[in-house]
Amino acid sequence: MTPSSPTDSPASLAPNVPADLAADVIAFRRQLHAHPETDKHLPRTQAAVLDRLTALADFLSSEPRTAGPALEITTGTALSSVVAVLRGGAPVPAGATRPVVLIRGDMDGLPVTEETGLDYAPEVPGTMHACGHDLHTAGLYGALALLARRRDELAADVIGMFQPAEETDGGAKLMIQEGLLDAAGCRPDAAYAIHVYSAKYPHGQLVSRPGAIQSGCDDLIVTVQGSGGHGSVPHLSQDPVPVAAEMVLALQTLVTRQFDAFDPVVATVGHLTAGTAANIIPDTATLSITLRTFSQQARSRLIPAVTQLVHGIAAAHGMTAEVEADCEFPVTVNDPEKVAFAREVIEDLYGAKAYTDLPEAEPGSEDFSEVLLQVPGAYILLGAVPEGQDPLTAPSNHSARAVFDDAVLPRAVEVLAELALRAPAPGAASAD
Repeated sequence: MTPSSPTDSPASLAPNVPADLAADVIAFRRQLHAHPETDKHLPRTQAAVLDRLTALADFLSSEPRTAGPALEITTGTALSSVVAVLRGGAPVPAGATRPVVLIRGDMDGLPVTEETGLDYAPEVPGTMHACGHDLHTAGLYGALALLARRRDELAADVIGMFQPAEETDGGAKLMIQEGLLDAAGCRPDAAYAIHVYSAKYPHGQLVSRPGAIQSGCDDLIVTVQGSGGHGSVPHLSQDPVPVAAEMVLALQTLVTRQFDAFDPVVATVGHLTAGTAANIIPDTATLSITLRTFSQQARSRLIPAVTQLVHGIAAAHGMTAEVEADCEFPVTVNDPEKVAFAREVIEDLYGAKAYTDLPEAEPGSEDFSEVLLQVPGAYILLGAVPEGQDPLTAPSNHSARAVFDDAVLPRAVEVLAELALRAPAPGAASAD
């Protein structure tokens, strides 16, 4: 199935989102989908976001305000990030402080050539929004636009985090280093992100859980240093290849014998390279390892254990090993109170069947974890499987054939906006 238009009415998924805004958000998503960019520097994507936000700022500038702009827009220096701070227009209760809510949309695509047949697929092969970040970016813009229309109801200040490099170099951490969490003048009280899925979860279904929801990810590059020579006389060389092979097998024993099965860890060697010909013993062999953990306790133990293991095996054969970190994402941990709040908002909007508790954490990783290390919040999943496709067999995120039904976008817009609109003001007295 290769739909060129939504397979469901956006109004049926988010009846409170104005039709013109829903259409604008879907059109923006398709614009982004046709021109994906990867990694930290996304000039075309950033420009498209800035065009939309500038128009939103112009809309807000016609409104009376006692001091300062209603929408403050800044860009990053180390990456093509955009931060938009929308100031609330509603008063806060006496004795309370204005809450600050951060909402995130990542913007980068993947180095994948699209095979969906969509009429808005990229014309240039080699890059694709195969993980749905085009929907995230459009959804964040839509949430800010909806909040701008309802600004007289908005007591919170809202930080819109438009993030590059979620798939690669940890753009969230770079944005935090550049002052993201202080953009509104004080730290956020809550942070939320929605991630779409082209498979696994039913169309329009919202899913989350308290505690760990995504694994931590640490990628290591291990280089075994030997001494090359002729393959016919290996005793005259130091062959790193069998040493690297021993490390691959030993990693699996490490996982099953040193770690609790009820706090699982995963160690996968996805790439092993050595040598140039059958009769040449190379100087080096290199392993690329991905490690996945579901608790900070396991993560803090696993990396030193792997490092000790590879050094020990290399030393046992009279060689050395170098270990280099290539990717470091913490475990994504949801705050139980923020998950409960999000669930309450979702069920109030769409009914109890719209939300599902995830029974266990997923083995994928996400650098929104960097934000949730410092701000209590919730990472929420949203099914975007096209109607008529089985979520269990549809092409999954990162597939060249992954199709995300953008009819779910207004629901993402409305949930993010309502989480900000209903954010409690710190210090406010609780209602009896």
